[in-house]
Amino acid sequence: EIQNSSQKHLFKLIDYQKAAEVLDELEPEIQIDIINGLPEGKKEKVIREMSIDEIVDLLQVLPENKVEKVLEKLSIDELENVKGLLLLSHDSAGGIMTTEYVYIPQDTTVQEAIKMVRKFGRHAETIYYLYIVDENHKLVGVLSLRELISAQRNLLVKDIMHKKVVTVNVDDDQEIAVKTIDKYSLLAVPVIDTNERLMGIITVDDALEVLKEETTEDIHRMAGITAEEESVLTSSPIKAFRKRIPWLLVCLIGDLLAGNVIKGYSSALEAVIALAFFIPVLMDTGGNVGTQSLALAVRGLATEQLTRDNIIRNLIHETIAGLIVGTVCGGLFAIVAFFWQGNPYIGITVGVAMVIGLALSALIGMLIPVMLNLFHIDPAIASGPLITTIVDIITLAVYFRAATFFLKELVM
Repeated sequence: EIQNSSQKHLFKLIDYQKAAEVLDELEPEIQIDIINGLPEGKKEKVIREMSIDEIVDLLQVLPENKVEKVLEKLSIDELENVKGLLLLSHDSAGGIMTTEYVYIPQDTTVQEAIKMVRKFGRHAETIYYLYIVDENHKLVGVLSLRELISAQRNLLVKDIMHKKVVTVNVDDDQEIAVKTIDKYSLLAVPVIDTNERLMGIITVDDALEVLKEETTEDIHRMAGITAEEESVLTSSPIKAFRKRIPWLLVCLIGDLLAGNVIKGYSSALEAVIALAFFIPVLMDTGGNVGTQSLALAVRGLATEQLTRDNIIRNLIHETIAGLIVGTVCGGLFAIVAFFWQGNPYIGITVGVAMVIGLALSALIGMLIPVMLNLFHIDPAIASGPLITTIVDIITLAVYFRAATFFLKELVM
């Protein structure tokens, strides 16, 4: 990786076309830093050479006083495309599409279409797919470049095109576009409006960028970190604090509730102080099982392996898995507790609490993200710290309830 100062110097040396190509591959924050270090003349040429979708991404992170300066450097056609894209939601299919694609009127001959590809293809994001439109710019078909150049030159493109086209709507969430590209193994997917007019395309490289962002966001949420555009590792301590504190405060309240559970059973704890020795083990094991189930549920929902049709089956499956894990771990710790404390009922209490606690932990870890998804809420919000806190409360309640049940035998 090249240092920041070296990056700026390098961009001053290379020609503006190559500079634009490289900038297209960088994050907007780095783009801004590099562009600001270029001479005014070269700055304008570099921006003009950047792809439209990258210019839009750049404008969305620029300060308002600099946005107008960038817009002033664009041609009328570029300005119209950029302003149209800026009006669309950043997280929608329209927000990540590019308007630099090749479309061909349906009554065009193959010979004429090849000439159009040669003329406009150099400025297009991709020419692997050629989109066929009618007189109202409604998408009516698609052709691959290979199919076009291998067809007879006197044929009309409408006679050789594929009429069934996989599309996404301009207002669809960007994740739908990514899943569509993945499902059908596409290099690009066309974006249409409600009237089926072709608005733009989303290429596979842009889809991969979205996938990276969405995955990072989900990981942050599962870790209890508020997702933002800026990297957690490069942000200032104050910004890092703002990202982390919301869920930590929620978990702090949960921990106070867990403490209240212990207080409610203080008489049992005072009578048998050995019960306190096993609290950390029960809480940690329950939290780990709950977090594992959470990860499986969030991933299953993201990949659509966990659906409405198999939710009940998976909940039962995960609960049984938790029960088996709880039985094995509970049996081991029951034996350890017996030999350590010399009281079989302490072992039974620990074992019973672990069996029930881990089964419930597994169920809760999968149930909460599933419930959030049913209400169209991002399941990744069910962060690891939140699940762990809920599981802690339930595990402690089960443990001390079992201790109360065996209290007479425990104090013997």
